[in-house]
Amino acid sequence: MMHTENVVHSRTLPADQPGELIQLPREAAGWEWMSFFVRRLAPGMAWECRAEDEEVALVLLGGQCTADWGQGKQLIGGRKNVFDGFPHALYLPPGNNATLKAETVCEIAECRVPSKSRLEPRLIAPKDVSSSLRGGENASRQIVDIIRPDFAADRLIVVEVYTPGGNWSSYPPHKHDVHNPPAEVDLDEIYYYRIGDPRGFAFQNLYDPRTSRDLTLKVRDGDAVLVREGYHPVVAGPGYDVYYLNFLAGTSRTMAVTEDPQHTWIRSNWKEPDTRLPLILS
Repeated sequence: MMHTENVVHSRTLPADQPGELIQLPREAAGWEWMSFFVRRLAPGMAWECRAEDEEVALVLLGGQCTADWGQGKQLIGGRKNVFDGFPHALYLPPGNNATLKAETVCEIAECRVPSKSRLEPRLIAPKDVSSSLRGGENASRQIVDIIRPDFAADRLIVVEVYTPGGNWSSYPPHKHDVHNPPAEVDLDEIYYYRIGDPRGFAFQNLYDPRTSRDLTLKVRDGDAVLVREGYHPVVAGPGYDVYYLNFLAGTSRTMAVTEDPQHTWIRSNWKEPDTRLPLILS
């Protein structure tokens, strides 16, 4: 695994080999809120997740496992990969732990945020998530909300986004780096990418007119982008549907953003969402 200031590249492992694909504690990322990990379990492997002074969100990217978070063992998961259905996820507040035992090859994304909250652990099943379409024409995508702002958590928000090949996403460009509620709140954000075709790619533009910063990143399957400040739109390579998993955390659990005023005019020209949407139905 390698990482620069803004992008983290996954370890490359054979398809059935277990191990950590991404290991990014917040100290290594150089920011205040989120630590991020992706791991693969082989069938029969068990892994214990302990939440002591942090809240933890676990998203099952693919596979099936038996999970026990203090409410008895339950079989969770089932989608083969992120393009095969809605997710199971597990929320653990501080002072809780969970044991996951893989029934098939499992891949799990984990995000940790410092917290002193006293909340209840909770399983989020596919029936609990909400799906919606956003945008129009070639700037449309599917949003799957896992942990919304109205979910009983301390700081974390978790969202899956599906963007058809050739489409723009996170558009019009927006930012959330200033604590100015209710107009905008300061949230760090992780974009974790999965692309079904190994030839596939996307581009993410990180720019900030206040500092003249303008960085364009080419991302592939398994990459993670760290959004610290500024606008951050995405475009999927034509022919390659793109998934990204967003973890957000910061000063407030709202999705108040500021859109780039140079590009908000596009809303008046939008027609219907792309007819390829939704990409995921259940």
